[in-house]
Amino acid sequence: MQIGVVVYEDNNNLRESLCNLITFSTDLLLLGNFPKADQIEQQVKELQPEVILMDIDMPGINGIEAVKKIRAFNQQVQIIMLTVFDDNRHVLDAICAGASGYLLKKYISDHLPEAIAQVLQGEAPMSPGIARMVIQSMQETPKPVTDSYHLTPREKEILGHLSKGNSYKLIAAHFYISLDTVRTHIKNIYEKLKVHSQVEAVSKAAKEGLL
Repeated sequence: MQIGVVVYEDNNNLRESLCNLITFSTDLLLLGNFPKADQIEQQVKELQPEVILMDIDMPGINGIEAVKKIRAFNQQVQIIMLTVFDDNRHVLDAICAGASGYLLKKYISDHLPEAIAQVLQGEAPMSPGIARMVIQSMQETPKPVTDSYHLTPREKEILGHLSKGNSYKLIAAHFYISLDTVRTHIKNIYEKLKVHSQVEAVSKAAKEGLL
């Protein structure tokens, strides 16, 4: 079954390139593309995409506000932010608003299928720099370390790797374990921390002094 994708990008040339990438992919299905997000609630409800590619800087409602609007009624759709700079503070704001990850525009043609596959598997594609920004933001008012979550030593190690923005494949290679084993550990981490995503897990761990 193809993965339904909607694109929000105000640059006409880039939006056309994205649409072409999606159209020519056997795994992806282009459901719609828009230069602005003024009607985003209606569009997302009607099109029911599994993945949204969202430009951060758009006229009218910007990408961050658009993410907030989507999350008010839909927690399931995966939202990948499109940005020019990997150290843009707006990327952190978008992730905190509920984005699933981000993709540098200059790498879109090479990394789009991989980024979409990652978010659908529960991963959050982001650079180590963005991961550090998330942690630093959460650690501004850290709480005392607590052992009430009963994470195992391996779970804590894997959580540390997630906080660095490492992919499941990198974690598996580092510990010489299978991808399925990594997924099992991460599922257990999510259950213990009572979270549903990588970003939530990293944010909560940083806020509560677990990292």
